[in-house]
Amino acid sequence: MPDRRRRRAGSVRRAGRLRSRYLAGRIGIGLKEGRLVLRLTQAQAADRAGISQGYWSFLERGGGGVASLETLASCATAVDAQLAAFLETAPGADLPRDIEHLRSQQLIVALARGGGWMARPERPVDPLARRSRSIDVELERAARREIAVIEVVDLLSDGGDAMRGLADKVAAVRREVGPGWTVAGLLVLRSTTRNRSTVRELRDLFAARFPARSSAWLGCLDDPTRPMPAGDGLAWSTVNGDRLYAARLN
Repeated sequence: MPDRRRRRAGSVRRAGRLRSRYLAGRIGIGLKEGRLVLRLTQAQAADRAGISQGYWSFLERGGGGVASLETLASCATAVDAQLAAFLETAPGADLPRDIEHLRSQQLIVALARGGGWMARPERPVDPLARRSRSIDVELERAARREIAVIEVVDLLSDGGDAMRGLADKVAAVRREVGPGWTVAGLLVLRSTTRNRSTVRELRDLFAARFPARSSAWLGCLDDPTRPMPAGDGLAWSTVNGDRLYAARLN
């Protein structure tokens, strides 16, 4: 084979390997997201597909490049998805990486409309700073002089940081509006297995930090007659961000 053809063939193979890794990664992400939407553990999804939990975990981590097409198709079917949807999409057709976070924000804004709240998503806390912090959703009911500072957390990787961050933003809003207003915070946690396990293990800590009843917080969001709790609270959002429900800490 002439050198030019050999170099071209080598270049094509390298491009093929890179593309294979990319596609395997897309498949892994798709399998994980599909599994989470159905609220399945890896073991449950693997049982549906007829493979081991360890191999399912390997596929979610991007190991699909060495799997058979039949195995990948079975795994996609196990999470109610089409394999082709994981592979090739038109440029710009992918959903935002934070789509579940955005869906939770959308849900809060929609619920709050029924409760007479004015919503300000991604409201900057210190707009004059070079890198301003922002509140995921700030809700205001001027007639009742109430402001709710709502933070959405998808992964509780640093619980202390999440607690401090909400407290700092609540304090900043209180300083801004001055006396006469009720300002409190609501932490909305995505109901993943890991987040629920963390909260369960540290139940007393979370109960002390978020003393307001979760049901009272959720009730005031869509009912204009119900007052906002004076203390911070915690609520769960479903994995796909289509519903909020109460967290029972006490």
